[in-house]
Amino acid sequence: MPIPDFNLAGKVALITGASRGIGQVIAEAFASCGAAVVISSRKQENLDLVAEKINAAGGKALAVAAHTGDQNAVDNLVSETNDYFNGIDILVNNAATNPHFGPILSADESHWTKTFDVNVMGYFRVAKACANIMEARGGGKIINMASVAAKKPLPGMGVYCVTKAAVIMLTEVLAAELADDNIQVNAIAPGFVKTRFSRVLWENPQVYETITKTIPQRRMADPQEITGAALYLASSASTFTTGATVVVDGGQLVSTSL
Repeated sequence: MPIPDFNLAGKVALITGASRGIGQVIAEAFASCGAAVVISSRKQENLDLVAEKINAAGGKALAVAAHTGDQNAVDNLVSETNDYFNGIDILVNNAATNPHFGPILSADESHWTKTFDVNVMGYFRVAKACANIMEARGGGKIINMASVAAKKPLPGMGVYCVTKAAVIMLTEVLAAELADDNIQVNAIAPGFVKTRFSRVLWENPQVYETITKTIPQRRMADPQEITGAALYLASSASTFTTGATVVVDGGQLVSTSL
């Protein structure tokens, strides 16, 4: 058997939450490795800028706005992807939300509903819509973006933590159920990453210092540092890896800092 590599030539990848941050850099990395990419988020204008950048660099990108909390929007997204590129081989579920910050008992039911609908049900909706297409092509890869928040309670982020824990279990269930279809399902659990989504945590020097004290590398990650794990899980290098969660956190979960 030849040594596997990260070549994605001939593959079609759908990435949600790809107008910026981790989703954007994963889309750019996949395109640079030969994949045709479909990028999605809620706002078309933001997506168009990313697609233009990828296409200008010689890649193939299609931008399709969709809210993963809307079943009709998900169905349209997957249909457009399949029609335009004639298949789907890789799905990265990355779209997420976190409308509540504070003690978990201060969260309203609406916070729970919105966070679960995007962070968990959104992943399920897109995975379900893609699975039959992948099966017809002989297999595929589903990568769900979890978080260290799935494995360790983070102050003020209780609802988000619970939804990310659910993402890991969803990943494991899908991995077991789709194994016979040659679809590998895995998760990535980033630690603190310097993105717009986490701006409230790194723009405040005191908050940033408090956070980085709990990370052995004493810094937050750059979004590009997540792409290595994504490329591994999307490529032929990971054909015998399924149901796994790859932690990329600078050592946060093994930290002995208080």
